[in-house]
Amino acid sequence: MRSLISNPRIRMASLLSALVVGMFGFGFALAPLYQLICGALGINSLGNASNQVSEETITRGGVDSSHRVTMEFDATVNAGAPFELRPLTRKLQLFPGQVMEMEYLVTNLSDQHAITQSVPSVTPWQAGEYLKKVECFCFAQQPLDAGESKRMRLRFSIDRNIPQEYKVITLSYTLMDTDRTQLKQASALEPRAEGS
Repeated sequence: MRSLISNPRIRMASLLSALVVGMFGFGFALAPLYQLICGALGINSLGNASNQVSEETITRGGVDSSHRVTMEFDATVNAGAPFELRPLTRKLQLFPGQVMEMEYLVTNLSDQHAITQSVPSVTPWQAGEYLKKVECFCFAQQPLDAGESKRMRLRFSIDRNIPQEYKVITLSYTLMDTDRTQLKQASALEPRAEGS
């Protein structure tokens, strides 16, 4: 057994396999880590359902028609995930206090059932506290059957207290696969030294 471990090729193959498994693990841990860190720091925690605001609360103060904000929408998919995600509206304008609605389209390109999670981010990040979500697909995991396409709704508003300097805000979602079966399969393929 000692001769196997001292063999440079086997040692290198073991190290590379461990690195691949570690990278898969890190990729799957990104969504919960993101939410944990942002929650602890109090920044950009837009995917948390506890931040949901009722429409009545938003409309209670009326609409501020003196300040128009342009919202831009973007989407990315976590590297290697077999999905497509795109906003059906790329840009819209609204007044603070006005409730707007738009949709994203997600498609599962694989032949497997999947469970996804969308992680939001806002640019500039300081404007994130003024973005108020009434309803968002990011509040919960989204199951997708093989080949399924689904429209996912977002209802939101901009807080009336937003400073005038914020004229353009970009809301982006990163779609992640929460299924860990690929990680388990990669771990099962990892070479093991004899006798272990």
